[in-house]
Amino acid sequence: MSADGPTRRDAVDEVPPAGKLVIYGFQHVLAFFAGGAIVIPILLASSLGLTSGQLVHLINAALLTCGIATIVQSVGFWKVGVRLPLLQGVAFVAVSPMIAISLDAGGGAEGLRTVYGAIIVCGLITFAIAPLFARVVRYFPPVVTGSVITIIGLALLPVAAVSAAGGDGPSFDPGNGRNMAYALGTLAIIVLLHKVSRGFLATIGVLLGLAIGTTAAWLLGDTDFSEVGRADWIGLSTPFQFGIPQLSLGPIISMMIVMLITAVETTGAVFAVSEILDRRVRGDDIARAMRADGLSVAVGGVLNSFPYTCFSENVGLVRITGVTSRWVISVAGVFMMLLGLVPKFAAIVTSIPAPVLGGASLAMFAMVSVVGFQILSRVDFHDHRNSLIVAASIGIAMYVTAVPDVKQAVPEWAQIFVGSGITLGAVTAIGLNLVLHHLGPQRRRPAPDPPSAPRLSLEHINDMTREEFRTSFAALFQGPAQAIDRACELRPFANATDLRAALQEAYFSSSNDELQRLLACYPDLGGPSVAGEMSTRDRSTAGLDQLPRHEQVRLDELARAYRERFGFPLVMCLRDQSHLKAVLDRGQQRLHNTLAQERHTAVLEVARIADHRLSDLVAEANPDRRYPN
Repeated sequence: MSADGPTRRDAVDEVPPAGKLVIYGFQHVLAFFAGGAIVIPILLASSLGLTSGQLVHLINAALLTCGIATIVQSVGFWKVGVRLPLLQGVAFVAVSPMIAISLDAGGGAEGLRTVYGAIIVCGLITFAIAPLFARVVRYFPPVVTGSVITIIGLALLPVAAVSAAGGDGPSFDPGNGRNMAYALGTLAIIVLLHKVSRGFLATIGVLLGLAIGTTAAWLLGDTDFSEVGRADWIGLSTPFQFGIPQLSLGPIISMMIVMLITAVETTGAVFAVSEILDRRVRGDDIARAMRADGLSVAVGGVLNSFPYTCFSENVGLVRITGVTSRWVISVAGVFMMLLGLVPKFAAIVTSIPAPVLGGASLAMFAMVSVVGFQILSRVDFHDHRNSLIVAASIGIAMYVTAVPDVKQAVPEWAQIFVGSGITLGAVTAIGLNLVLHHLGPQRRRPAPDPPSAPRLSLEHINDMTREEFRTSFAALFQGPAQAIDRACELRPFANATDLRAALQEAYFSSSNDELQRLLACYPDLGGPSVAGEMSTRDRSTAGLDQLPRHEQVRLDELARAYRERFGFPLVMCLRDQSHLKAVLDRGQQRLHNTLAQERHTAVLEVARIADHRLSDLVAEANPDRRYPN
């Protein structure tokens, strides 16, 4: 059985019945449009002065290639595609660089030739260097991925809010009560359906909310479908529609920076959906995702489209509905391809009023942040470095998100980083994690204060009943220990030193059978069976609570080799170790001990562990370790 668990893997590969597959897939398409799927072609066309016919071609090309990219990512082939329920959309971070590159190259359709040349080359480069991304997983512990995913959700919420107020353009009116009613009504329908419905209805709550909201707007005259009648039935995307792509080093470098930024967003989305699926992210997962991005971007350049990234709003939809099948996403990709080939279909979807889409987006974008909160709940915030990483990255991201014009304060070449709160927040989280956790000498983290009740006073300890004493100090050892009862008989204690000495004397006077039974109660080092507040704190001190997959494998292999050699689990006082490398090095050294020597070492390690835990329980009982190595 794998660490990922068979149940969740089966859910990813499950193929729902045809009817549900179609409905679930179309619901993801609507979420895709709610995230502004066609905004980027419109922004690009207006900035470059393209004709309406050229704009239609850009929209069709974007929809078609987003569908292709989604299928490549979710279905996958060979070593391409992460095979998770991830929907691909056009990356917003690419807008400004594409406009700048095109204008520098002469603007209009002529300038787009240089844009697409850079996109094709960067897609191929991304595909080639994808294995390098697999090596950076260790730099994305929960404190980084949780921060990035939280930032993505929070940064998207203002977009949803603007849409809920009518969207960009003349319909935007924050004081319009009808817009508010559409937005909050759609949100209320989604929440109500999840409250009162079970099974299928609950899983299509977003789709029903959009349908009911759009119907209400149509009945009240706030939307119409006249564009559907005027739209063409067929709209083919011709390769190199704007001419043969032109290659230039400067634009290629600019677009490569875009690809690196989208790689961070894609990595965050992979971690987010893996969190929903309760499975570990492996380095190979990131490499597959990056290959799919690179290949899709290169194809997009040929078909006159744009760079892609995983759409986080669809990750939120996966969380809301609980439908985790990647085949649902692949069907959504087919729908997007149809929208790109049949403009009438696209016209129907674009007729949904902005406030209705905004109301649904509020739920989906906020749900992305909820996934981030879930990941951050596993972070050891007693380590102030982690608190600093989360606080600084979210703070900086919200600064840029709330006041986007601050990008004017930096040189134009740096605006690609400062222009997006998601980008700047992600770069901050990654950078601070590198500086605080990986660069320079690894300093030992101080043991955090226990979050439980106040420490026990000596007076209280001396007044305890025998049962109270046993219950209070049971956490010193991983399993039951007669030493606690023997120490209880030595009361009263004059001070904390006497208490510590009594516990040590009682422990070291244990028989060999008692010690052997006690050692057997300890779990494999860093294994999943570790339980209890004290044990959790021990693990977090050495960072064993936030290991990437490849490091967890190394630790598991060490623990397995130790148990096979000596017949009992590897016990180590983690609070005496500063980081994982120290744990692995010491464990490897101990594998060379004799059985008798290792039994003695393990007994001393249990005493060290109990010593630290005593300091957590009793006031003024600071560790006083005088044990040989």
